[in-house]
Amino acid sequence: MKFPILLRTTSLTIVASKVVAFVSSRGDNAKSASWMNSASPLSVSYYGKDTSYGNYGSGVSNGNLISIEEWSDRDVYGMEEWAVEYGVQKLDGIELYTADGSDWQFISNAYIPSGNSILYVPSDLVLSSIKVSQEFGDSLEMAENALVMLDRGTAKRLPLFRLMIKILAEYEKGEASPWFPWLNSLPRQFYNGVSMTDACFDCLPPYAALLSMNERNTYSRFVNAIRRGFVPLDPSTTNDDRVVKWAYNVALTRFHEIWEPRRQKLIAPMADMFNHSSEPNVEITVDQDGNVRVNTIADVPPGEPLTISLGDPTNPTPLFAQYGFLANDCKTIFCKAIQLEEQIKDLGYDFKDLLFQTETGEIAPKVWDIFLYKMLQDNDADAANEFYVACKTADEMTKQQYHDYYFQYTLQELKNHVYSILGEVDCLTMKAQSYDLETHPRVPVIVAHNNLVRHTFTMTQQLLEAMA
Repeated sequence: MKFPILLRTTSLTIVASKVVAFVSSRGDNAKSASWMNSASPLSVSYYGKDTSYGNYGSGVSNGNLISIEEWSDRDVYGMEEWAVEYGVQKLDGIELYTADGSDWQFISNAYIPSGNSILYVPSDLVLSSIKVSQEFGDSLEMAENALVMLDRGTAKRLPLFRLMIKILAEYEKGEASPWFPWLNSLPRQFYNGVSMTDACFDCLPPYAALLSMNERNTYSRFVNAIRRGFVPLDPSTTNDDRVVKWAYNVALTRFHEIWEPRRQKLIAPMADMFNHSSEPNVEITVDQDGNVRVNTIADVPPGEPLTISLGDPTNPTPLFAQYGFLANDCKTIFCKAIQLEEQIKDLGYDFKDLLFQTETGEIAPKVWDIFLYKMLQDNDADAANEFYVACKTADEMTKQQYHDYYFQYTLQELKNHVYSILGEVDCLTMKAQSYDLETHPRVPVIVAHNNLVRHTFTMTQQLLEAMA
């Protein structure tokens, strides 16, 4: 198989199909153009044929397994060497960086203009939910049927289930897995909803707790289906709670989703090292052959983190529940009116429409709508119906008339809500801070989330008081 030459920047000289200056970030793995066009040793690994593992595996199943203890070191540089040897092409203007040895990310070490290709991962190296389905065949289909029977809602998450299966299968091969260096570079400790204890959940506001619990429930159903024994995994793997939770978290936090020509989730080693920003400067694309490419979408100065978008920047709580971090550049948060979910659905609104500004406390107009609608439902069904029709037909004049007439009542309902959340968050934060960090290492991110809520709602409280 030949890998296409795709990288083009002012730092590279490209003549025809030959790369003249292309090295890894450590500068000791330069590969010639002839090597770039060689066959990948991973090219037949998905289809049950003999597989060449290069220098990264003994070919013997159940070799040395990676340690998944939370304190285990991540061998990121070893992964980088392996990736380059297996066909990954990385611009000589970016490098992997860590400030603490635990959290890694790509940063630029030179100016990179917008529109430049900075990373290429060949399809043979990519873990794809479609390829996993082909690899495991009927056994996987039986496990998926069992999963959907447990909860029909999991049908939309089958691509994630497949990636989890693949990670478990490669994990139990130990050093015989061609992906062993990548597995050994991954984090072992996670801070998301799946990783939280019951004590952690007791310290979260209702909306964050709901989203985090949803992830934990999905994980539990995945494990149940896996332990039915349909997929050919060793019981010593599937019955180890630490291993299956780690595999789920790897799949959940490192996948990239595409929808054309077929929906699938995939993980591209090296391309999974980009962190999140609400204003990303790179994007990940997948070509028709399944090769993964990363391109800049903004000019990037030297020393700048290279970031992608992992989700809706207007609402950081879903990112907190899935990935276990709190975005430090979020400008809005959901108003936390989870008790009005019925009204939200009735009016056709979405959580991303119901926001408070984190710095000013400013309230999105649709927040006023749902509180007024609920109040009208409780007191005047005819008025509630007329207001509902106005919202659904974008009759802004009628809506405004209702808002003007009932303003003081809606204002009071909003104030009650804000006061309630502030009091609740203070109690939850005090409880979290009483925990021992040795046994509850996720307390800092929980407290950070609660403090963001408190700060924002304090700003909103001040605005509401001024309105009164």
